[in-house]
Amino acid sequence: MPYLNPSYDLWIVAASVLIAGFASYVTLDLTKRVRSHERSAARAWWIGGSLAMGSGIWSMHFVGMLAYSLPTLALGYTAGLTLLSWVAAVAVSALALHIAAGGTLGPARLAGGALAMGAGICAMHYIGMAAIELQPGIVWNWTWVALSALIAVGASAAALLIFFWLRRVDARRAIPCQAVAALVMGLAISGMHYAGMAAANVPGGSLCLSADQLGGAQLGQFVMLATFALLGMTLLTSILDARLQTRTALLAASLQNANQELQRRAFLDPLTELPNRLLLEDRLEHALARAGRVEENFPSRSERGSEGKGRRVALLFVDLDGFKPVNDSLGHAAGDLVLKEVARRLLALVRDSDTVARLGGDEFVLLLEDVVDVAACAALAHRLVLALAQPILIDDKPQHVSASVGIAVYPEHGPAERLMGNADAAMYAAKRTGGNTYVVFQSHMDAGAGEQLSLQNDLRQALQLGQLALHYQPKFDSRRGQLRGVEALLRWQHPRLGEVAPAVFIPVAERFGLINALGGWVIEEACRQMRAWFDQGLRMRVAINLSVHQLRQPDLAQRVESALNRNRIDASMLLCEITESVAMEDIGATQRAFDELSRIGVYLSIDDFGTGYSSLAYLRQLPARQLKIDRSFIQDLESNQDARAVVDAVIKLAHALDLSVVAEGVETAGQRDILQALDCDELQGFLFAKAMPAQQLQAWADGQKPAGVPADAPEFSASMFIDGPPP
Repeated sequence: MPYLNPSYDLWIVAASVLIAGFASYVTLDLTKRVRSHERSAARAWWIGGSLAMGSGIWSMHFVGMLAYSLPTLALGYTAGLTLLSWVAAVAVSALALHIAAGGTLGPARLAGGALAMGAGICAMHYIGMAAIELQPGIVWNWTWVALSALIAVGASAAALLIFFWLRRVDARRAIPCQAVAALVMGLAISGMHYAGMAAANVPGGSLCLSADQLGGAQLGQFVMLATFALLGMTLLTSILDARLQTRTALLAASLQNANQELQRRAFLDPLTELPNRLLLEDRLEHALARAGRVEENFPSRSERGSEGKGRRVALLFVDLDGFKPVNDSLGHAAGDLVLKEVARRLLALVRDSDTVARLGGDEFVLLLEDVVDVAACAALAHRLVLALAQPILIDDKPQHVSASVGIAVYPEHGPAERLMGNADAAMYAAKRTGGNTYVVFQSHMDAGAGEQLSLQNDLRQALQLGQLALHYQPKFDSRRGQLRGVEALLRWQHPRLGEVAPAVFIPVAERFGLINALGGWVIEEACRQMRAWFDQGLRMRVAINLSVHQLRQPDLAQRVESALNRNRIDASMLLCEITESVAMEDIGATQRAFDELSRIGVYLSIDDFGTGYSSLAYLRQLPARQLKIDRSFIQDLESNQDARAVVDAVIKLAHALDLSVVAEGVETAGQRDILQALDCDELQGFLFAKAMPAQQLQAWADGQKPAGVPADAPEFSASMFIDGPPP
């Protein structure tokens, strides 16, 4: 039987191969999306990708069919079978993407998937060929049919292998590898199609019964354009989604890193990178819990034997000796280097299972688990003391510090909840012996530690229960004998202990972090009292003392200004005193605090002058208005010529810097006369009056001289107060 000789439009053939390659490239990109960890997103990409991929493969087949032509015979395609061939293409695409989304590709999965996909591709092709309704029908060359089926199965297997191979390709090589793989897949799909076309023989004289249905060059152009648009939009969406996922992953990684950094900062000391107090307490709690379980299971030491002999927990509390002079003379940067070197030396002495923590300042704690006995801890403490006594080079100059070490071991040295306090008490005992040594905790040390702990608990309640009060000691003009103001002094009336001296409770407040709360209460109470006096006709300037901890508060000036505003007090009525040693401890912080307080109009004074390490240059930097000479110089004025020379020099220096001078601790008429002769501006001390409650000061203003005021002290009334700033 003679057959018609077919011909192909090479441009359309090239277009079909291009569509096959483009569809393959998009398909390879889609395999990354269907593997998303989010199930809903993966399902959406699987459905959308199946439609786009199936339409691309089908479009290649349909355009390839349009490239096929027979002499004297116009071809057309029935709509139903053409649609069915598209459905077959979408189905085989869905199967391919489902397999690509799997975790592994074993031989059985590869073979089954390739056969199923090959059958689907053949179904798409031959259903599409059946859409050409001929009379008589096509005569098939089964050799070419079998070859086309083999090509379809082989192309499917190759596609699956490529899907999984691209997962292992480095991200930088992914795009070129994907392009080459897409070209191979496109040629394979095209080869299957044109092998299937070669299998079709059309008898001469055949009629195309579907010639008036789908067909024509315009339809081919529409299918090509629509397919390219669909595939392009799918690829663009895939690329945008990939970028969004990458950005999301980067943001998630950045957030995770930020969380890790926050956790690290929450549990590590920022300077030394050692565990801080929070992490130390957590590790100590777990260590004590483990040791406690051994103690319960093996109550006696003989029962514990080898199982429990090393289950002691020890704390070595380390405080540096001589660190403050290094910090003061060389600055905080050098001090930080010293602390880092101390941390390095401590870490070199302990086991990997031990914890070295920094509590703050120059305090460190070593937590040791599985300790054999107290003697082993003492041996380690001895090595520690020797190691820290070695010079530390700062700018090629040796700096010397040492360490006081307190040792407490559980269970020998008390219950678990007292272990830290007992180690601290032992460290203070080492300090009292002169430092550069270690001390093992003994029971008599617990009394002092327990007393301080009890005192700080009572002090916390004192703030709430109104047990604190301010007493006011007058300051008089040395020339006129007139009142210049008062100094507010904090007093604590303990319900059980009676009056507790500031020298006792102020260190406790500083040690247990209560000093800022106390300082804030003093500021507020002093302003309140000034307002109360003013309402009673008494305009009184009040001086208060600031601690180093308050100076380091960034909002100190705002707190002072708020208290003044709440009580409607002029800022010039408040005088803030800072001891010389505190002022010089951190000149930068002092400068900032003084500048802020001076800006709001508060007057500033350097207290206890002569006991610190001030230089004339530092004094000129600070906007202080007053110096107070330390009482130790005043006490020796009558008997010591050197003390008189120092006081004379201080007064002359202060006046040269336009500062007024106050002498505190004036107790005798001889001291008063000498200070008047040396031109001291103000006098304060028991010679004139002791510190007294606000009510007694008001009574004195009303003409009733209270107890504690000498008979020959100046008479005082509200009209005697000198308005204006200190001279």
